[in-house]
Amino acid sequence: MAKKKKKRAQTGMRLNILFLFVFLLFSLLILQLGVVQILNGEEARERLNETENAKTSIAVPRGLIYDSDGELVVDNEPVRSITYTPPKNGDSHLDKINIAEELATMVMMAEDFEGLNDIVNERDKKEFWYVSNEENRQLIKERLTTDDEELTSGELYQRQLDLITPEDYNSLDWSDAYQLNVVAIKKELDQAIELSPHVIKNEGVTDKEYAQVSEHLNLLPGIDAKIDWNRIYPFEDTFRTFIGNITDADQGIPRDNQDYYLNLGYSWNDRVGESGLEQQYEDVLRGQKEVIQYTIDNAGDIVGTKTVQDGEAGNDLVLTIDMDFQQALDEIVKDELEKYIAQDPYRNRHMEDALVAALDPQTGAVLGMTAAHYNRDEDTFENQPHRVVYDAHIPGSSIKGATVLTGYQTGVIDIGTVLNDRPIKIAGTPLKKSWRNFGLLNDLKALEQSSNVYMFEIAMRIATATYNYNEPLRSFDQSSFQTMRNYFQQFGLGSKTGIDLPFESTGYVGSNVINGGLLLDFAIGQYDTYTTVQLAQYVSTIANDGYRLAPYLVKEEHASNGDKATLGPVVTSKSPQLLNRIDMDDIYIERVQQGFRLAATQGTGKTHWANNPYDVAVKTGTAQNYFYVDGEEQQTNNLTLVGYAPYDEPEIAFAIVIPRAGVGNDQNGIHHNIGNRLIDAYFNIKEKKANEQQVSPEQTDTEANDEASEEG
Repeated sequence: MAKKKKKRAQTGMRLNILFLFVFLLFSLLILQLGVVQILNGEEARERLNETENAKTSIAVPRGLIYDSDGELVVDNEPVRSITYTPPKNGDSHLDKINIAEELATMVMMAEDFEGLNDIVNERDKKEFWYVSNEENRQLIKERLTTDDEELTSGELYQRQLDLITPEDYNSLDWSDAYQLNVVAIKKELDQAIELSPHVIKNEGVTDKEYAQVSEHLNLLPGIDAKIDWNRIYPFEDTFRTFIGNITDADQGIPRDNQDYYLNLGYSWNDRVGESGLEQQYEDVLRGQKEVIQYTIDNAGDIVGTKTVQDGEAGNDLVLTIDMDFQQALDEIVKDELEKYIAQDPYRNRHMEDALVAALDPQTGAVLGMTAAHYNRDEDTFENQPHRVVYDAHIPGSSIKGATVLTGYQTGVIDIGTVLNDRPIKIAGTPLKKSWRNFGLLNDLKALEQSSNVYMFEIAMRIATATYNYNEPLRSFDQSSFQTMRNYFQQFGLGSKTGIDLPFESTGYVGSNVINGGLLLDFAIGQYDTYTTVQLAQYVSTIANDGYRLAPYLVKEEHASNGDKATLGPVVTSKSPQLLNRIDMDDIYIERVQQGFRLAATQGTGKTHWANNPYDVAVKTGTAQNYFYVDGEEQQTNNLTLVGYAPYDEPEIAFAIVIPRAGVGNDQNGIHHNIGNRLIDAYFNIKEKKANEQQVSPEQTDTEANDEASEEG
């Protein structure tokens, strides 16, 4: 009995301990629940309702471009646009297919079946077939081999596409325009980035398409109907290649520089300037995008939107170009080129171009640039002004002003230095001479009559060479090439002019071989090549007493005010950019100016310029231009002309280049004809506009008096 009692007592003790342990566990659990609810309850609720903020941006209209008189040169035209903005983490392929199928009933991606067939390629068909259902994907996975397991994800996807046969994707009906339209839309949807609007279609959106999409946005998640902008050009092709182009929505930002644009806040399919002023002033014209902040819950759904930055249209540009003068220049050059080729088609059979650049020598402002090109295959004359900046040609004697100034500065000649103009023969090279033997002549006469031999003598003296007839040049200093080029570059010859365009050519620089004959050729413009705008900068530098100014096309930037008829406030105004001052005394520059004036009144330009009423100073040039056609050498002449007017107070400086203009003295008219008509057009337009400005205030006063009389 005693043992039984003891056993019961021990059992009771154990049960009490167990109950106590269970009680303590429940107490701890209750305590923990209290801590969670009381201390961490707010945090738990926040996690349940966790949201994320994401931003996207919406493009704004690009800035407009005006000419120097306030005439619209580049305008914006509103166009309808259908866009797609994917949600956070994107839509699935099946979601996109559903959107594409619905949208395809409202919008056509091309005008007809052939157009759709051009959009949808074989890869698009394969991809659509592959993602359209799980069975297709499983079928292709079964075709993979064990070797394919080692492929990267990108390589594996390409491998899967390669395993899709025509029999597979042709199970879909590609003769059905609706099916092609769905795939074309799905192709655009796939290119969109989450929360970033992507243009599906912004060309040729009809009233019906725009209305249907607008009415059914509830059936089209992520789709929107908006107003986009296209560039239009009131002056059509005038100055068009310098204005440049912008990419379309399909091209978007340049892929070779995508990181640069993405870091600046661009989207993949944003249109950007890709050439000319559109590219050069992209940061000004693009404007400030509207930035929208999306609030997204943890399910990926957008639960709120807020505009965090208002959009601002791009700033407007005002050009240095007067489009009236530019149009006149285009017509003059085209007309003269057409007449010149027609007067002797055989002799001028290689002639195709005429190039002109005109600058304000006091500021560097571009007054006009044009180039007419004859397309022989189509027998048409085309406007290609970019050649003025991109194409370089042998200039001939028009650069002799730089040669004489180099002679002054190096000390090998001085004002009034007399040299003997006679034929020069260096052993192993052809005879070199002027267009006639002048005998003794000074520096002014050398410029007036365009003496080659005077320039040869300058070059040989710079090279410290000893000359004897039909013998090699002795003690020739090879560094003389670079010496002369260094001085030429002070005028912009052989160096960038600094024009505000994304690209310009600097011309061809010949090698510094030990050949005195080539240095002599260089001295008369028969070796290195220069662009037309370089020649214009060179003569401008002489005209303005030795100050080399960078040419520029944009003179002002204005804030957009939403009114195309008026300009907004000035944001920036271009000041003349001095690149360098010629390292020469004023008296030497004045001497060359006198030589250019004498060339117009008494020398090589006398026939064409002596009676011009605007006191023009010029320097002519003729350069032998050899090239090959079908292995046969052809000889023609490049004709060049540089000048400025008026002589005492220059307002306009110009350079004219006519490559491959035949041979013979009877070919020397076209550049002079263009020059005279150019000068006449500039001053006539200037006078006409000055008269209009004087008349306008009088008319306004008269109208005001009439109104006052009526009110009285």
